[in-house]
Amino acid sequence: MHRQTTMKTFLAALALLGAGAAQAVDWSDTALSYRYGTHYAEPFNPADIRKNIVNLSHVNGYAYGKNFISADLLLSDKKDPDSAGSGSGARELYVLYRHTLDLGKVTGKDFKAGPVRGLGFTAGFDFNVKHDAGYNSRKRMLVAGPTLNLDVPGFLDISLLALWESNAPYNGFSRTATPRYDYDVHPMLNAVWGIPFSTGVPLSFEGYANFIGSKGRNEFGGATKPETNIDMQIMYDMSAAVGAAKNTFKVGVEYQYWKNKFGNSDKGNPGATARTPMVRAEYHF
Repeated sequence: MHRQTTMKTFLAALALLGAGAAQAVDWSDTALSYRYGTHYAEPFNPADIRKNIVNLSHVNGYAYGKNFISADLLLSDKKDPDSAGSGSGARELYVLYRHTLDLGKVTGKDFKAGPVRGLGFTAGFDFNVKHDAGYNSRKRMLVAGPTLNLDVPGFLDISLLALWESNAPYNGFSRTATPRYDYDVHPMLNAVWGIPFSTGVPLSFEGYANFIGSKGRNEFGGATKPETNIDMQIMYDMSAAVGAAKNTFKVGVEYQYWKNKFGNSDKGNPGATARTPMVRAEYHF
């Protein structure tokens, strides 16, 4: 089956799942967040880049699983210049969607064993559009694979996913587009967590970790490298201090470590590994 037909079929199936879930949502959380750092990195760019990132996310649970969608608007300073040569910074939109089907609820079986709370199957997609002076990413990616739900306070989900990724970068100066290129199907071990704890004040340890295998040759014939992308934060629930309901307002610090970013080797390429401290604020509604 052609890749475009496969994607349309896959997205249609996800839309049907989401529509069914939306009719019987048991719980949900929507958040508007902001994060800021001065040491972002991009491959083939040796500069420390300042970025302001605004995120809108939504998660909900229904009788047979849960949905998660996240949209980042990333605004770089001029050290990551835009594609128009205006002296402004690059702009990027990155959207991620995941649906996890709870196999225990679907089959009526209990998959709880030892540290495992349950078993699921996760599927979804990523896409982005970036306007910058270099690569101008137009990523499209489908993901699917099993998920273990571990028995911890809060949640800790570990998934082994297959990734079907393609890109068609656009040269903003010459107004030419690279034909869409499909990388090799490759694996990702993914962990996502949110674990509350207290030291006299309400805190939580949140984040994700992606360990991504090589995706073969890139569209220019070069070899790609395995990636490690760990993003974690300590968040303080300041809601009570401002007279709001629990988990309405959160502030905290965040750190991201991303080695071989986008599969680019960091040998002689300092921008291919990011070490980025950030500040973060969230409003949940």
